[in-house]
Amino acid sequence: MKKKIRIVVNICLAVMVFGAWLDMLFFAEGTLAEVGVRSLKYFTIQSNLLVGIAAVIWLAHCKKGVSKAVESFKYVAAAAVALTFITVMTFLGPMYGYPEMLVGANLWLHLIVPVAAIAEIIFLSDAEYTRRDNNLAILPLAIYGTFYLANNVINGIGEWPDTNDWYLFLTWGYPIGFVIFALLFLVTWLMAFGMRKARRRR
Repeated sequence: MKKKIRIVVNICLAVMVFGAWLDMLFFAEGTLAEVGVRSLKYFTIQSNLLVGIAAVIWLAHCKKGVSKAVESFKYVAAAAVALTFITVMTFLGPMYGYPEMLVGANLWLHLIVPVAAIAEIIFLSDAEYTRRDNNLAILPLAIYGTFYLANNVINGIGEWPDTNDWYLFLTWGYPIGFVIFALLFLVTWLMAFGMRKARRRR
């Protein structure tokens, strides 16, 4: 029964992610929403697409048996989208207003998909996640952060709305920006750690 439920959950995750992204491509609504492929510049989109891709891969393997590598990929994707959820709830929501952050496609990408992905890991997965998996959870952010900061250093921050610092992490200068990213790494690691411990206790 649990496997059947998980199959349904992963189908829903794939549909929600790619459906919301298609909506973003053509009908972007709310703050920090952008029409077209430029939406890919946001970690929100990248982390959600990671969840969608992981769901599709899991579904492709579920009949023959899902490997540990696939389960680890889902865990890393869930941790990435958990960061999106925490960032919106604690930083972007208060800054721009929750109605703007939870409208249109962003309702799915900022809230519904992250909560569903986290819940799946905790309540439906039987995989044994390790400290190595926990450390791998920061990899998507490490890649994104490297390109985000490098883009601002090389091309300049610019001025709103044509800024390369679309999350405004560098508003108070590069030192504060690096501190913010360090905190994001910590939050991602802690979210992954929390999911791992909660799954074991379950």
